Amino acid sequence: MNEKNFLNADEVAAILGVSKPCAYKQIKLINDEMNKKGYHTVAGKVNRKYFCEKFYIDIGLGGAA
Repeated sequence: MNEKNFLNADEVAAILGVSKPCAYKQIKLINDEMNKKGYHTVAGKVNRKYFCEKFYIDIGLGGAA
């Protein structure tokens, strides 16, 4: 299995063009939203598919960002 389902803060920062602390804030906001919907999350990482939906971007589901 070579597909990456989660993005880390470095990847989120690069995709959004923001600082790493801002990326962590966005990750936390999205993870909090997912937790409220009953999903399990990983601290410091965000689900790639849900992230793409929230920011209306298409970075694909396989490989690195």
